[in-house]
Amino acid sequence: MADTPVEYIKHHLTNLTYGQKTDGTWGFAQNATEAQQMGFWSINVDTMAMSLLMGLVFLFLFRRVAKRANAGVPTGLANFVEVTVEFVQNMVKDTFHGKSKVIAPLALTIFVWVLLMNSLKWIPVDFIPAVAHYAGLPAFKYVPTADPNATFGLSIGVFFLIIFYSFKVKGAGGFIKELSFTPFTHWALIPFNLFLEILGLLTKPLSLALRLFGNMYAGEVVFILIALLPLYAQWALYGPWAIFHILVIPLQAFIFMVLTIVYLSAAHETH
Repeated sequence: MADTPVEYIKHHLTNLTYGQKTDGTWGFAQNATEAQQMGFWSINVDTMAMSLLMGLVFLFLFRRVAKRANAGVPTGLANFVEVTVEFVQNMVKDTFHGKSKVIAPLALTIFVWVLLMNSLKWIPVDFIPAVAHYAGLPAFKYVPTADPNATFGLSIGVFFLIIFYSFKVKGAGGFIKELSFTPFTHWALIPFNLFLEILGLLTKPLSLALRLFGNMYAGEVVFILIALLPLYAQWALYGPWAIFHILVIPLQAFIFMVLTIVYLSAAHETH
């Protein structure tokens, strides 16, 4: 798939991108340069496919457990699902101070979905790209959260919910008044307040997306660099780094969920 370490790294960090090429034709980019030249009207097929697959896995597992639920003591997968649901419920009760039937299911979806997407990082870095290569695909980057398009897609969705609930709960006048008179209440400082509040509002999706992407991308790069080492060195380093990600992978899903709850809780505050 690659003749040099540089080509190897580029290949593993290149998305399977479909879009309009510079010559006007549509198709898959054959390398990172072609993918960048496609511009806005393109789609990272691997990111979409793997994120949708993890979403379907989430729905399948939780629906299966829900259909088989009984009054007995849960075991196996049912126990994991029940612990996860209770954990998210308690987190919402402690963090969210408004009234909404949407926040808990949303928090559960975000936590489990991001956790599943992050967990793809435990698959050996050469396995899926090798399968894609033999299937005739030029590249396949299989960890969706290592692609900023996925993390920004999630964070922008959360941002729209923040704006929606801010207008719904506070009203247009209340929301504008909050932006205009926070943190200073004097009318002469309204422009300064608006600058600070709008800047703070816009940095929420930015921080959500970049925090998740940065951690997952950096971890992916380290796994790729380890794969370039001799076999004896790979086993010495791959194990500890994979064990470290036992903490990183759920932690990043947890942080994304908690910040979402906090931001939506602030959107429901009416004072």
